[in-house]
Amino acid sequence: MVRTVVAGLDGSPESRAAAEWAAREAKLRGLPLTIVHVWEPVPAPVAQAPFLGAETRQQWTDQYPADTAAGLRLRHPGVEVTVEQPDGRPADVLLGAAKDAELLVLGSRGLSGIGGFLVGSVGLAVVAHATAPVVLVRAGEQAADEHQPDPVGIPSAATPYRPVVLGLDPAGPDDTLLEFAFEAAARRSAVLRIVYGWNLPPYYTYGLTVDPQFHDEVARRQAAALAEAVRPWRRKYPDVEVVEESRAGSAADFLVDAADGAALLVVGRRARRTPLGPFIGPVAHAVLHHSTAPVAVVPHD
Repeated sequence: MVRTVVAGLDGSPESRAAAEWAAREAKLRGLPLTIVHVWEPVPAPVAQAPFLGAETRQQWTDQYPADTAAGLRLRHPGVEVTVEQPDGRPADVLLGAAKDAELLVLGSRGLSGIGGFLVGSVGLAVVAHATAPVVLVRAGEQAADEHQPDPVGIPSAATPYRPVVLGLDPAGPDDTLLEFAFEAAARRSAVLRIVYGWNLPPYYTYGLTVDPQFHDEVARRQAAALAEAVRPWRRKYPDVEVVEESRAGSAADFLVDAADGAALLVVGRRARRTPLGPFIGPVAHAVLHHSTAPVAVVPHD
């Protein structure tokens, strides 16, 4: 089975941005891109025209993904682009397409007035069930957004990449998550910024009022734990510049702040089920709704 990058396309601006991001990622990885056309809304003038029948509407549905693929080939020379249009429920179709994929890329609407995503039920279902990494991309995301501004502050896709940010808990570091983040940084020749937000156990709260140095001691221990978890990966990827950041506070808030100015934000999702179904996790869930950068959710044991 040929590995591929898969992008879901439904005709929305966010799915078009996802397809463009997926084409750039496919080129970085040297892989083909598969566009999975899940649903195409017929434009209002066409849908409301009483003299146009099912055949005309089907022609529109078939033409749009073909035109999108042609545009991607033109803008991303060297990337092999194919289109699939299977039938079925969107979440099921996307999950099936992603089974043998390197990663699945979906669009997610930006929240008006504030940074972040509006993740719909299909996107959340796919993230919760997928066995491959899932990347969510906001409408309007462009190549220049992943890069540092040029010397006069103008956005440019010709400048170095912004950092890749990884949220990591050193208490249970997973090789799949770490490898994904290091590979993403290596492909981009980007800095890998690894962040860890931690909280003191409730029973330590009293100790803080007694010993003002207690917090600093705990902070040193947490930073040391993070360094120990990352050390083998520094040796494995000596060319990747790594910056480790550990601080007290909400891990979700730390990651959302770090996403501002990042090329990509990487978080993990434990592949486990609960009585209510698959579990995304509070940190990943918060990041999915508030990150200003594309978010990669990596499932792991």
